[in-house]
Amino acid sequence: MSFKVTDLPAAEAVLVPTETVPDGPIIKGHDFNKGRDLDSIMAAMITSGFQATALGQAVEEVNRMINWRLEDDPITANTAPEHQEPAFRASCRTKIYLGYTSNLISAGVREQIRWLVEHKMVDVVVTTAGGIEEDFIKCMGHTYMGDFALKGKELRAKGLNRIGNLLVPNSNYCLFEDWIMPLLDDMLKEQQEQGTVWTPSKMIARLGQAINHPDSVYYWAWKNNIPVFCPAITDGSIGDMLFFHSYKSPGLVVDVVGDIRAINDSAMRASPRRTGMIILGGGVPKHHINNANLMRNGADFAVMLNTAQEFDGSDSGAKPDEAISWGKIKPDAKPVKVCGDATVLLPLLISQTFAKHWGKREQAQAEEAAAAAAAAGSNCNGQQQQQEQQHQQQQ
Repeated sequence: MSFKVTDLPAAEAVLVPTETVPDGPIIKGHDFNKGRDLDSIMAAMITSGFQATALGQAVEEVNRMINWRLEDDPITANTAPEHQEPAFRASCRTKIYLGYTSNLISAGVREQIRWLVEHKMVDVVVTTAGGIEEDFIKCMGHTYMGDFALKGKELRAKGLNRIGNLLVPNSNYCLFEDWIMPLLDDMLKEQQEQGTVWTPSKMIARLGQAINHPDSVYYWAWKNNIPVFCPAITDGSIGDMLFFHSYKSPGLVVDVVGDIRAINDSAMRASPRRTGMIILGGGVPKHHINNANLMRNGADFAVMLNTAQEFDGSDSGAKPDEAISWGKIKPDAKPVKVCGDATVLLPLLISQTFAKHWGKREQAQAEEAAAAAAAAGSNCNGQQQQQEQQHQQQQ
């Protein structure tokens, strides 16, 4: 006869006997009697529950992403001879895609993103038009703290634009227009005289070179040869500038097809490297990175930080398991979604991942360069970059 809780008297049903104690970790948070250092606080996240545990899992996933080397995988009968060399296998690391929405560049997250790009912690960047222009605009004028409750009508009369609780003066966009218009003229001239085919990523690299400012994300992306993709390049002030320029000096063409080939090829040609995704927010950057990884049957690692929910069917709110159903994340991966504000979460995440590997990363890059020289240029990462550069030149 099977046991049913409903068969118990009311008094006994309140506290049904426990047959099996859960096998998982015991919930325990940080004890401030033991100090207040960040590492100890963060170490306790994984056993704190709720989104603290999700953040702890994200730390573990990003560290797996960073630590993986080809030498961790066994050599099989299908392993290419050039991929069996010990130096090659020790230097071959995860190709990391970083995506983020424009509001994060408007906010203080810009400095953390710039640090990642400056120190070559990521390999590919995807963002929106606002994520491009706001970086350049901050090199020309400041963004200020405001308040979520400020009235739009009053701000409009003062020439102030509100982004959440941030304020951007209209004068900043005037400075941006004065700076970018001559560059668009130069791009048009180069297109007409040299046959240059401008893609959004090539345009962003040119702007990053022109800004020549160490605070700029895209200055460092240009300097470090990290491609920045922006499929919605016209959806922002840059689009306004292109619109104005099309009347002033018609003819400039920005080819988005070239970039979809470039980012999809970057994932398809990543092998034998694994790929990882770190996506802040949703929308275009999230899907663009996921879709590129579909072309290689899914990313190996994935961390997503956003506040969106899945109940409206949006891609922004979709859990990683939905991406697995599309083949955008590998079925055996351990992806993590943390529901929260990236302005809070990203600095904490970096403090326990990339920041701890910074010195090691510099050393690893030196070792990669030495391995490349020893292997006559057959280094995994260098070989990959060379192939991509040749492919882009062919376009």
